[in-house]
Amino acid sequence: MSKRLIPLAAMEQIMRNSGAERVSDKAKEALKDIIEDIAAEIAEKSVRLAQHSGRKTVKASDIKLAAKQ
Repeated sequence: MSKRLIPLAAMEQIMRNSGAERVSDKAKEALKDIIEDIAAEIAEKSVRLAQHSGRKTVKASDIKLAAKQ
């Protein structure tokens, strides 16, 4: 079992806000895994962008740019 970074309750809330009446536990886990993978990729890209700019601090603009790529 993977380490939980994002709570499953948040996944259920996202699904319910999108119109789902009921959400299975497996669906919550699947969404969590995918979102965490995407977030990790964006975080890695944003760190590289900050380093390329000669900074140690990752800024919101780095994250926004990394998400567009």
